[in-house]
Amino acid sequence: MDMTLPPLPRVHGGPDALGAPQVDFSTNSNACGPCPHALAAVQAADATRYPDPTYTLLRAALAHRHGVADWRVVLAGSASEFIFRMTAWVRREGGAKVHLPPHAYGDYAAAAQAWGLHKADTANHADLVWACEPASPTGQAHVGWPQALARCPLVLDCAYEPLRLSGQPTLQGSQRDAVWQLFSPNKALGLTGVRAAYAIAPLGAEAAVQQLETLAPSWVLGAHGVALLMAWTQADTQAWLQTSLQTLAGWKQRQIGLLQAAGWSVQPSDTPFFCARPPVDAVALCAALRTQGIKLRDVTSFGLLGWVRLGVLPPAAQDALMLVMAEKTFA
Repeated sequence: MDMTLPPLPRVHGGPDALGAPQVDFSTNSNACGPCPHALAAVQAADATRYPDPTYTLLRAALAHRHGVADWRVVLAGSASEFIFRMTAWVRREGGAKVHLPPHAYGDYAAAAQAWGLHKADTANHADLVWACEPASPTGQAHVGWPQALARCPLVLDCAYEPLRLSGQPTLQGSQRDAVWQLFSPNKALGLTGVRAAYAIAPLGAEAAVQQLETLAPSWVLGAHGVALLMAWTQADTQAWLQTSLQTLAGWKQRQIGLLQAAGWSVQPSDTPFFCARPPVDAVALCAALRTQGIKLRDVTSFGLLGWVRLGVLPPAAQDALMLVMAEKTFA
């Protein structure tokens, strides 16, 4: 990554300069949400007071959920905040090369550019490795694992693991204890407007955890982020999530069927989002649909020209998309 280059563009799904789309296929948020238990917790959060600056109770609750020691929990303002902080730490420790998934969240590359890390050809020659599974935008398994997981910091972005509808994680058991695991539950809970995340550090990474803590500002999480993550640890929240996955699986099957019947090509995925190629120009289609209150995620920024990513939405939203597609002519 060349520091002299202009900053990489930040392209995201969701609301834009036109406001919130009426029908929004462009995000990976759980369309069954918001989770009522998590929403109630966020709404009840006491915004008149600072949170505990050490987050003692929250750290313990998250550690209990994952069956790890409290020290392994690193709290973050968001997944993106952790991505930039981890990159800064690796650079401070002398790292120079980063390995990214072939199609990946743009903040991995943006952080690398900001801190002067260059792209490594393979994960085996990097000082920092990013993985995401299930991946965005494809919803598929990660490819490009290093031969030795613990050779350098490897961060497994688990943002979409709670939304997994099929397949199994590549890393199991002790393999996961060798990597950093990054979680951002706001997507699974349908509350993407609440920014909060945490990482589970590898075994033996006590010094790295302490150093990462020194790079974080005081109160990296506000009251609403604390409430969201605490709700994430509760049994009723997890029960709601499991029920929502059943609903999403049915919606996904219907949505794919409608698209394929209309001439779209659909990639397989393990998640309630997937990539599809429309039978017309994807860029023109996204622009035209946006004027009709419908938003898809053009994935050109991910390196997939001609494809779009669609989150799974309820049948009424699917029918709205099909109706506009049938009525309009797209170049």
